[in-house]
Amino acid sequence: MKSSPAFTLEVANFLRTLSADEPAVLPVMFPFPYFFFSAQRLVIHCISIRTEDKALTPEILGSISDACAGLDLKVIHLWEDVWHTKKAVVQSRLRALLGQTYRIPARLTQARRIDKPMLDTFLSVNHLQVSTTAKYKYGLFLPERYFRVLEKWPGKPDLLPNTPELLVAVASFSGAKKILRHAATYRSCELIRFANVLNATVVGGLDKLVSAFLKEVQADDIMTYADRDWSTGQSYERLGFERIGTTPPQAFWVNPITFEREYAFREAMFSNAVEIYNSGNLKYLLDLKKRPK
Repeated sequence: MKSSPAFTLEVANFLRTLSADEPAVLPVMFPFPYFFFSAQRLVIHCISIRTEDKALTPEILGSISDACAGLDLKVIHLWEDVWHTKKAVVQSRLRALLGQTYRIPARLTQARRIDKPMLDTFLSVNHLQVSTTAKYKYGLFLPERYFRVLEKWPGKPDLLPNTPELLVAVASFSGAKKILRHAATYRSCELIRFANVLNATVVGGLDKLVSAFLKEVQADDIMTYADRDWSTGQSYERLGFERIGTTPPQAFWVNPITFEREYAFREAMFSNAVEIYNSGNLKYLLDLKKRPK
């Protein structure tokens, strides 16, 4: 199967600005073109949206991810529709994976609750997925007195005069549900979304947001999912989350002209819809009853 030349060329031109790695052939079969970065052990697999590409079954991407993991490689399955509709976020995440985003220390930020409009607005600009309903919503704010740390950041957001603070990361959580686990009743919550501001990484940001949530909500565990198209779950594992399972691939329907993506098929949606699949999710659990006090 051949990828859309324009799509692949756009990705190649962008990646060329980030790394001088030479092309390499890997011992894994990829159905679409890919780019390999040896220093980061990173593969960018570019998947086109084409109606004639019928051989891409639900199991293929997951098996590629598993094969790469066995070779100590991280693979990103970059879909053409995501590149076109969320290009700024994709480019920001690729910069982060290649160690080229600006770093903001979380210790300089302040964590507090935010409202749904603020969460939704931030996620619409800085996250690949749509915002969802969440009971608890938190943000990390960099106060004006620390704006000096932004001076060398070429991609920093435009700040109006007398701006008192900058929202640099958010996280959203569900309310607690009673779950039977290990023959005991757990108050279980879900970490639903987390995002940094574009082209920056708040170092320690996720940890600080989770800690702010736990100060307010007495949870026994926190469950979350890592999108296998983009993540191996390492950021969760560093915080003590344990991988407890894998969810199957999810189907989507995409308009190959407008790149509109739907999560449920509707007959009147568009006649040329292309059915595609992601590579599923990794399920993680932070068992707070087992965490040392």
